[in-house]
Amino acid sequence: MVDRFERFSLAISEISKYWHLLAAEEMEKYSLKGSHYVYILTMAKYPEGLTATELCTLCGKDKADVSRMMGILESKGLVTKEGTNQKLYRGVFKLTEDGKAAAEHVNKRASRAVEIAGKDLTEENRTVFYKSLESIVANLRVLSKKGIPEYTIKQGVLPHFSVLLSRGGLSASVKRTEAFERYFRRGFHLQFR
Repeated sequence: MVDRFERFSLAISEISKYWHLLAAEEMEKYSLKGSHYVYILTMAKYPEGLTATELCTLCGKDKADVSRMMGILESKGLVTKEGTNQKLYRGVFKLTEDGKAAAEHVNKRASRAVEIAGKDLTEENRTVFYKSLESIVANLRVLSKKGIPEYTIKQGVLPHFSVLLSRGGLSASVKRTEAFERYFRRGFHLQFR
């Protein structure tokens, strides 16, 4: 289980690192940073425009980040703000013609990067990969809001104990209870701490 966690964490970290480097390289052409990438691509999907609150939700960013990024994109002439009140959270942000052209260019480059990065995947593997990734993201989203639940033996998971298993050299943290002792009597040696 630890190996799986390490592999997953490292892979996600590396994907993020390289994706941000590629995004920064593309956005540099517009004198922007890689962090603007997500806003331009998101806004391109909504030609009717988005409020700051909607951008927060869709981009997974906080209000301060949205405010800062929209200010920069406006100053570069890629985004305009429409609305009668035009206060930050009431106006609607839309891509300008230059913004739409930048979004189209960036989208093509992103599609090309994804195509090259996934060149070794069959269509079936790609489908399974994205379904799995979406499931992991959804589950992590719930865990981040509700916290990691405690497990019980009834659920088939053995949590919170400090055990050294003589077979395979597995070490895990476990809480001593009679139920755990009964569970492991069949060939495993427990050492409680």
